[in-house]
Amino acid sequence: MGPSADSPMRELEYVADRRQATELLHPLRLRILNLARRPSSATELGKRLGLPRQRVNYHVRALARSGLLRPAGRKRKRNMIEQHYVASASAYVLSPEVLGPMAADWRGIQDTASAAYQIALAEQVRSDVARAWRGAEREKKLLPTLSVKSQFRFQSAEDRESFARALQEALVEVIARHTSPNLREDGSAAPGRPYRLVLTCYPYVPEPKKEEGG
Repeated sequence: MGPSADSPMRELEYVADRRQATELLHPLRLRILNLARRPSSATELGKRLGLPRQRVNYHVRALARSGLLRPAGRKRKRNMIEQHYVASASAYVLSPEVLGPMAADWRGIQDTASAAYQIALAEQVRSDVARAWRGAEREKKLLPTLSVKSQFRFQSAEDRESFARALQEALVEVIARHTSPNLREDGSAAPGRPYRLVLTCYPYVPEPKKEEGG
């Protein structure tokens, strides 16, 4: 669910609830959420969407029930008092969990060099981090993470292969020097907080540049 009325808008909300996921996939409700990044009434949203207030109000109330819109105060307009709402977050991420047994699972993909395997592994990362994030929020603690992002080019397959070998060797050396084993010899969890490192490297297609005002 979204934050309470007096809490600030989240930068990102991770949606694992199927009801909320359904709301996000509804085209009109998604447009309403996008416009409600600043407090707005159903009347104001209707004008910006070019739709009747009654129709927009129906969808606003549904979004409010699901927690994706939260109350943001009331304002008097002539002889009426309008309820304003604001989106619970600036952006949303859908959890793989909403797909249940049909969610991607890297363990079921044999080709570890395939794009399918990498995408499924990325979904595992999202689930892991979100679960840890929710736990840290419940305990009112910070979640320590590390992210590294870089962009570069290979001029040949040989360059790419030598890079992969050097990177693997460096990682093995750094992990051995700075961490302890994840499991004891009997298979039980070793002391300390467990971390998972997932390193991916992939060719990408640059996104088209957005025009100003777009």
